[in-house]
Amino acid sequence: MKIAVTYENGHIFQHFGRTEHFKVYDVEDGKIVSSQIMGSNGIGHGALAGLLAENTIDVLICGGLGGGAMNALTNAGITVIAGAEGDADQVVESYLRGELVSSGANCDHHGHGEGHECGHHGDGDEDGCCGHHEEGEEGCGSGCGGCCGGGAPQIILDGKNAGKNVKVHYRGTFNDGTQFDSSYDRGEPLEFICGAGMMITGFDKAVADMEVGQTVDIHLMPEEAYGMPEPDRIITIAIAQLPGSENLNVGERVYLRNMNGQPFPVTVTAKDDVNITLDANHEMAGKELNFRIELIEVQ
Repeated sequence: MKIAVTYENGHIFQHFGRTEHFKVYDVEDGKIVSSQIMGSNGIGHGALAGLLAENTIDVLICGGLGGGAMNALTNAGITVIAGAEGDADQVVESYLRGELVSSGANCDHHGHGEGHECGHHGDGDEDGCCGHHEEGEEGCGSGCGGCCGGGAPQIILDGKNAGKNVKVHYRGTFNDGTQFDSSYDRGEPLEFICGAGMMITGFDKAVADMEVGQTVDIHLMPEEAYGMPEPDRIITIAIAQLPGSENLNVGERVYLRNMNGQPFPVTVTAKDDVNITLDANHEMAGKELNFRIELIEVQ
């Protein structure tokens, strides 16, 4: 297996589309056997997915990336772990132990399209980004500015902007006025393909019929955002059965691996001396969300 991380001065570089170097790790039997630095040659976003695919990368670990970039990487068969930060070698070791903790600040954090983080308001935590804010976890609602690649996406919405690359600024708040995400604060608009399922449904629908320069305020019920929590996605297991879980704290977001070896994020919701409870629902599931959206550009 080959793992690539966005790399700068020994640490995870936080902007996928702007990374100048990757550190590539060769892994055998769950152990790192060698590593090397690979240049990006100045290309960005979707083209980087092709570069990684050409070098037979299986897993990408990065800071933030957008829904389009996530889409390109996924189509290239690359598993994406977004929202990582800190020492690159330590992060990779953590991933191999199944203990990689999300910073909660990636484009998939609210991953509009699971694929996000990112891209940032997607559904689908299990893709790692967006998202988030995905999503995101969860997407990418975090507005890391992804770019589409890796094949034509299926357009699932109607509207004059459906199927087009759009750039938006947005601010997301809960009903009490607390802000949970803002592209304005990052100083970079969110870029995605409207109507391609990269964003949560209500956000995508709002943008589909907007005019460039227009600003709208929307209120989304859970059904148009991240859905309602599912009880069967909450599990309690013995700490002794999950090595490393003794070091986790309530509220932390951590990646586990399923039977196929694919990572998926969970939140620690309870813990005692014997057991730990993990919630695999999206961290925004069940919440009503408010967005102020400004359409910057349509291509």
